[in-house]
Formats: sequence, structure tokens, C-alpha cells
Amino acid sequence: MASKQNSGAAAIRYATALVEIAANAKKIDSVEKDLNDLSAMLVSSTDLQTLLNSPLISREDQQNAIQVIAKKAKFQDVTTNFLSLVAQNRRLSMMPAITKKVHQEISKLRGQVDAHVATAFKLSKEQENALQESLTKAVGKEVAIKVEVQEDLIGGMVVTVGSQIIDDSVKRKLERLKIAMKSNANNNVDMAEVANQN
Repeated sequence: MASKQNSGAAAIRYATALVEIAANAKKIDSVEKDLNDLSAMLVSSTDLQTLLNSPLISREDQQNAIQVIAKKAKFQDVTTNFLSLVAQNRRLSMMPAITKKVHQEISKLRGQVDAHVATAFKLSKEQENALQESLTKAVGKEVAIKVEVQEDLIGGMVVTVGSQIIDDSVKRKLERLKIAMKSNANNNVDMAEVANQN
């Protein structure tokens, strides 16, 4: 338990430091995109997962490899230097936790509320934007959504906004949006119109 608590505290320290540096350099959006790209790489590459998590890979090899990856992905200097430091401190295995904390810190900085959206089908960019707009109006604050596809999900869509429970009026709006998405998945539909209905 103590080890998990220490890791959690370390992730917060790293995330806070990165957000502060990125904010000062006016590169918040770029650093956030870099971390999103890194997360996507992690999901699709077992080699990268091994690089981050294996204690058999030396500190120097981890550091060199993560710098090569960052350069190839054209990450910002802020991101590259941060990843190099994390590798030097043998903390690359904490990157998923650090990334999660970074997103939370950036959301706070922007005055946003985080929303997790689980759907049974992949949303188009237009659908994501419409859903984000709908949730922002319902909650009364800017909402940053993270969409996760769970094909075995029953009911089509589950939305969690911060720690708030979505009330019935919002549920009805989301239900209309969900139906429109399913029935018009292959058509060019103005999703914003559906999202803005009362």
C-alpha cells in the first residue's frame, strides 16, 4: 500500500512540474498532444510497454530509446526533456499515471471538468464535438471528454462527468444524441443541432 501511495505522490509531483514548465513555455496544448500520442503508442506497441516497464533494461538504454522515440514523433523539447528526466530517474513505468495527472492538472488550469465517455461504437470528430458541447451546456462548465470504445457495452453509452451524477434531463438529451449517432452513423448529420435541443 505504501508503495502505491508513494508512486501516486511521485506521479503528482512529476505531472505538476511538467504542467508548470509547459505553461511557462506556452506549450500546454503541444505537450498535451505529445502525451496523447505517447499513450496511443503504448496501447499499440508491446515493445514500448517493455521499454517502459522492464527492470532488465538499463537506465541509459531507456533514456536513449525514449529520446529516439520522442525525436521520431517530433515531440516538443519540453516533452522530450521531461521524458529523458523520467527515464534517468527510472520512472518510465509511471508514465500512464503521470499522463493521467497531467490531463487533470491541465483541465484545472483551463477551468474544465473531465468527462469519461464509454461507447459501444467509435464516434466521429463531429459527434465528439457535439457531445462535448451538450455536456458543457448541461454541466455549466467547460467539459473535456475522453472517449473509450467498449464494443461489449450494453446500452450504447455511459458518461461520467467528474464526480457528478448526471440528472434525468441530461440523460434524456444524451439518449437523443445516442439515437441520432446510431441511426445516422453513415450519414452527414448536423450533430450540434441534436445536442442543442432542449
